[in-house]
Amino acid sequence: MSVIVKASASRSVRAMLSGVALIGVSALVLTGCSSGASPEATTSPSETATADAGSALPIEAGDRDLSMKVGQLAPQSGSLAFLGPPQIAAAKLAVEDINAADLGIQLELIVRDEGDTSVDVVTTSVTDLLSQGVSAISGAAASAQTRNIYEQVTSAGVVLMSPSNTGLDLSNIADNGLYWRTAPSDVLQGEVLGNLIAEDGNSTLGIIYQNDAYGTGLAETTKTNFEAGGGTVVAESSFNTGDTNFTTQIADVTAQNPDAIALITFDQSKIIIPELVGSGFPGDKLYLVDGNLVDYSADFAPGLIAGSKGTKPGLDLTKLGDFTDRLLTVDPTLTDFTYAPESYDNIVLFALAAYAANDTSGQSIADYLRQVSGGDGDGEKVTTFEEGVALLKEGKQIDYDGFSGPITFDENGDPTEATIGIYEYDATNVPSKRLN
Repeated sequence: MSVIVKASASRSVRAMLSGVALIGVSALVLTGCSSGASPEATTSPSETATADAGSALPIEAGDRDLSMKVGQLAPQSGSLAFLGPPQIAAAKLAVEDINAADLGIQLELIVRDEGDTSVDVVTTSVTDLLSQGVSAISGAAASAQTRNIYEQVTSAGVVLMSPSNTGLDLSNIADNGLYWRTAPSDVLQGEVLGNLIAEDGNSTLGIIYQNDAYGTGLAETTKTNFEAGGGTVVAESSFNTGDTNFTTQIADVTAQNPDAIALITFDQSKIIIPELVGSGFPGDKLYLVDGNLVDYSADFAPGLIAGSKGTKPGLDLTKLGDFTDRLLTVDPTLTDFTYAPESYDNIVLFALAAYAANDTSGQSIADYLRQVSGGDGDGEKVTTFEEGVALLKEGKQIDYDGFSGPITFDENGDPTEATIGIYEYDATNVPSKRLN
């Protein structure tokens, strides 16, 4: 079963949305956008040109002879490093596909580490990418890291698109129309997670979360929706990025004897979970999120978290044909594919927007991103780079739906359609069973 959520309020209000707790939630579609720019946001002339449906910019028919450099910020170190390999492999695969198609645009990909917020790696990486003349950057992976670098990137006129930012506050940053994301806001994941925990029959909930834009936002929306479903959050305890001891947080939450505990973390879960279960809390009453919903078969004793559940944005990868097989040809060591579809689509969207604009400047790419995604322009549906270029070459509008699903950017650069998967861990501590 799936539920469709529609909203016309601004995204700052959407965090308050709640629905009846339904375990089968799989697709959440937001139609309607912000009624106006936030006080913090600024609007450029090019932003205005694509802000209203029906105001799509024209596509020049004919061949192209374009080349551009694309940067990628992905975590190769730090607490989110497990997300780096699939995102990097997917970006490389997209570049290979685009260049092999030889349809008038060639890309060069430059990959740099974003690290995490405990050590400032990301600023140096961005400085390096900008010095090499990139037109667009895919990343950062972490919402907190995007918060740290978006002004540096956008003030240089470079378009920035994250495959995995879910922080609520990023919808209305002052980005001059240059920040986009293919991952949905945590308004959506928090609704699914809160409803899931309530529907499973839990009356009380404890939350352990990291104290950053990602953790606080997702914790708040999870709490809002769990309590809307009739439950009570009895304990919340946070930690800072870089912390390695979580005894206090575990003690604070378990002291309230919650029926379930939600862990909103990155790889700190590898420390928290064994200690939490070792303290006597049931391993099957844990709820994880995209930042930590990974294979723990090599980390935990068999059965430690069998029956626990978690949520993660994205389509069911088993339904994406040979996509994962092709990723393995790029990186045979991959065991997790989280946000790989979104990373692939970032690169394709950059290329399609540049082709539509017949220009590789960051501003021109941004000007056309919304309409090639189907956000306006009433374009024809395409699912591959080649299909998109074929129509653009004829001067026609397109609506690209990629491996991450329908994207359809709104005026904030957010996808208006998203699928949130619900998973259950098996006896080997692998989230192998998708429940929706």
